[in-house]
Amino acid sequence: MIEDMLRTPAAVQDAERHTAHNYHPLPVVISSAEGAWVTDVDGRRYLDCLAGYSALNFGHRHPTLIAAAHAQLDKLTLTSRAFIHDQFADFCRELAALCGKDLVLPMNTGAEAVETGIKVARKWGYQVKGVPAGQANIVVAEGNFHGRTTTIVSFSTDEDARADFGPYTPGFRVVPYGDLAALAEAIDEHTVAVLLEPIQGEQGVVVPPEGYLPGVRQLCTERDVLFIADEIQSGLGRTGTTFACEQEGVVPDMYLLGKALGGGIVPVSAVAADTDVLGVLRPGQHGSTFGGNPLACAVATEVVRLLATGEFQRRSAELGERLHAGLRGLIGKGLVAVRGRGLWVGLDLDPSLMSGREACERLMERGVLAKDTHGSTIRLAPPLVITEEEIDHAVAQVAAVLAG
Repeated sequence: MIEDMLRTPAAVQDAERHTAHNYHPLPVVISSAEGAWVTDVDGRRYLDCLAGYSALNFGHRHPTLIAAAHAQLDKLTLTSRAFIHDQFADFCRELAALCGKDLVLPMNTGAEAVETGIKVARKWGYQVKGVPAGQANIVVAEGNFHGRTTTIVSFSTDEDARADFGPYTPGFRVVPYGDLAALAEAIDEHTVAVLLEPIQGEQGVVVPPEGYLPGVRQLCTERDVLFIADEIQSGLGRTGTTFACEQEGVVPDMYLLGKALGGGIVPVSAVAADTDVLGVLRPGQHGSTFGGNPLACAVATEVVRLLATGEFQRRSAELGERLHAGLRGLIGKGLVAVRGRGLWVGLDLDPSLMSGREACERLMERGVLAKDTHGSTIRLAPPLVITEEEIDHAVAQVAAVLAG
């Protein structure tokens, strides 16, 4: 750790003393934020280039979203799904339209959306496809990250996420990401779904080979299998289109959404699919006390309306080109590879130079916040409200860190 980092703020020490150590955060204590910037307890500002793992696509405290939250807080925050509230229909209708699907099932967290997708796919398999009871399987990819529930870590290939949490839930087949031949071989008459991230975020913003997603779509159609796209990190404008699948003209059978859907204010997730898929559910078979609550719907409806203008998708595409171009100029100068789409980038550092963690610590010292993953890789995912000048600043700080 850098020498200056040894002077750990008392607030960091206090948090570590009273918190389970399931995270290893950078030693910064944030007290306020606006747009693409956060401020710590000592008044120092940082450019946020993580954006809450894409939960803050619209920046910190976007005025439209904050206004919607304030207005709803003065009226109604929770009813449970035992009753209908006046924000629910608008949210479901407008999100369904954004996705091009018939139905929406609101939940809270991304992991809940994934669990919902798994349940729906299995039920569809039994009721619609005719898979014998208890024999459904779902094909997933190596390097996946879909959450950390017991079922989800059962098909993770990340030992940090998986080890010591067994016994594991059966019913999943893991194949190499980007390998259509392996996927085709794994699908059999009992396969009900293929569950993939169109870009693997936690793995280091890994973009699949060109033609892979269309190939997955074709295989699923030919074999009568649902294509489930986990767009929890990649969706809602992050990659320069509303959904990352759009980049290759692919429409999945089911979208799993979360993170940015809550505008960085409340946890909101959703599953979107047509009636022949989501329509298999009946009352009592799935639910959530807080899923689709009035506060969540009020905020998320405004998120959908921001996306409906196309402004944020365009910003991500245009500013993403600037970010990628600047970072590609550092290949051979401490960077080994740059990949991603839109305002989402994975950087592979020369491992002999420093670890991803050390790079993030040094970036923090220079006023830029980022996150490492898998050794010598770091991720950048700034809010879509970032400016050209701020992108240039971030690239300059990365260059300075690599130069030592």
